[in-house]
Amino acid sequence: MVSIPTRKEIETLQQENEKLRTTVTELSVLNDIAIAISSSQSLDKIIDLIVQKCIRYFSVEQAAVLLLEQKDKKDRFRTLVRRADQSRFTLPYRLNDLLTGWMIKNRKPLLINDFENDSRFPCPESPIAIHSLLCVPLMLKGNMTGLICLFNKKDAGLFTEQELRLLSIIASESAQVIENARLLETEKEYLRTREELRMAASIQRELLPKEIPQLPNYEMAAINIPARTVSGDYYDFVLLSENQIAFCLGDVSGKGMPAALLTANLQATLRSQIFLKNPPAKCLAYSNTLLFNNTSAEKFATLFYGVIDTADHTLSFCNAGHDPPYLLSTLGRMRRLKSGGIVLGFLSDFAYSEEDISLEKGDVLFLFSDGVTEAMNPAEKEFSEERLEQVLQELRENSAREIIDTVLSEIRQHMAGANQADDITMVVIKRIN
Repeated sequence: MVSIPTRKEIETLQQENEKLRTTVTELSVLNDIAIAISSSQSLDKIIDLIVQKCIRYFSVEQAAVLLLEQKDKKDRFRTLVRRADQSRFTLPYRLNDLLTGWMIKNRKPLLINDFENDSRFPCPESPIAIHSLLCVPLMLKGNMTGLICLFNKKDAGLFTEQELRLLSIIASESAQVIENARLLETEKEYLRTREELRMAASIQRELLPKEIPQLPNYEMAAINIPARTVSGDYYDFVLLSENQIAFCLGDVSGKGMPAALLTANLQATLRSQIFLKNPPAKCLAYSNTLLFNNTSAEKFATLFYGVIDTADHTLSFCNAGHDPPYLLSTLGRMRRLKSGGIVLGFLSDFAYSEEDISLEKGDVLFLFSDGVTEAMNPAEKEFSEERLEQVLQELRENSAREIIDTVLSEIRQHMAGANQADDITMVVIKRIN
C-alpha cells in the first residue's frame, strides 16, 4: 500500500528541491567563472569576464571590479573595468567616496535595496541613479585588495542574502587569480622597462667618446659610472683643430631615464655650439637659452666647458654652476675654477663670463661630478671635498689615468660596500713634459 505524502512533507520536499536547484545553479556559476578566468592570464580580460558573468547571472544593470591602488593603500581605489547593460542603463557610475570609505573601514559585504533612503550614504546629487547595490571585498591573506560591486537589480528586483553569499564566494575564488594576474603584469612591465633601460644605456654609452683625442704634451683620461642603468652625467671631447680641443663635464637634474634623455639633449645642444667655434661663454649662453626653451621648468644642468690651445698652452673656460674643477700645479698650489655663471636652463637669458689661464708643465686639471664628493659610506658620511683634496695632493706626479683609478679606489674604499647613490664622473687633463 502506497502512502500519500502529507502537505508538510510535500512542502519540505519542494524546499529541498529548490535548495538543490539553487546549489546546482551556484556551482554552475562558480564553475563557469572559474573556467573563464583560469583560461586567461590578462588582468583586464579576467576582470572583464568576472564583470560580464556577474551582470548575466545576477541580472543587474551594471557591475564593477575595483582594485586597491598599490601606490596609495589608505583609501584609494581605481576602477579597472566597468560594464553595463546599455539597453537598460545609460549613465556611467562613479562610486561615492562614502561608499568606498565604508567598505575600506568595515571590510565586509554590503547589501542595500533602498539606496536612496540609506542614511549611511547621503547623496546630495540628483537624480540618484543607484537604487540597489551589492558589494563584497576582495580579500587575500587578510588584506583587502579590491571590491566587486553590483548595481540595480533589473525589473525592480531586490538583492537577497543568498546572492550576497554567492558573490562573496565568487570574490573569494577570484581574489588570488586577480592578484596573480596583477603580479604577472607587474613583472612584464618590469622586464619591459629593464629592456628599455638597457637599450637606453647602450645608446648613452655610444654618445660618450669612444676614444679620447690625444694631443702632444697632454694626457687625458675620463670615466663615467652610472648609479643606475643610465646616467645623468656625461663628458665629451671634441677636437677643434690640430692644436685645439674642447671638453666638458655636465650633470643634469634628476636620475634614470628622464635624466638620460636630458643628457642627450644637452650634449646635442652644446655640440651644435662647439662646432660653430664660439668662445666658451657664448657657447653656454646659447646652450642655456635652447635648454630653457625646450625643457620643463624643473629641468636644469650644471656644466663645465673648456677649450685648450696646445700652441700657447692656454685654457679658456666657463663654469655654469658646476662643482668647480681643481687645477693642481707642480708648486703645490690648488685652485678652483669658478668663473662662469648660473646653471643651464634656469633663466632664458644669462650673460656668462669666461676666463683664460695658462697651463704650466705638470699642471693637472681635475673635473668631477658631485657623485664623487657625495659618495656615502654605510654610516652616511660623505667622501667630501676635503678628502678629495687630500687624495689629489698626493697624486700630482701620477699620470691622468692613474689619478682617476686612484681616486675611484679611494671612493670605493670609503663606501665600504654601500650602494652608489649618484653617478660618478671624472675627467683628468695633465700637461706633461
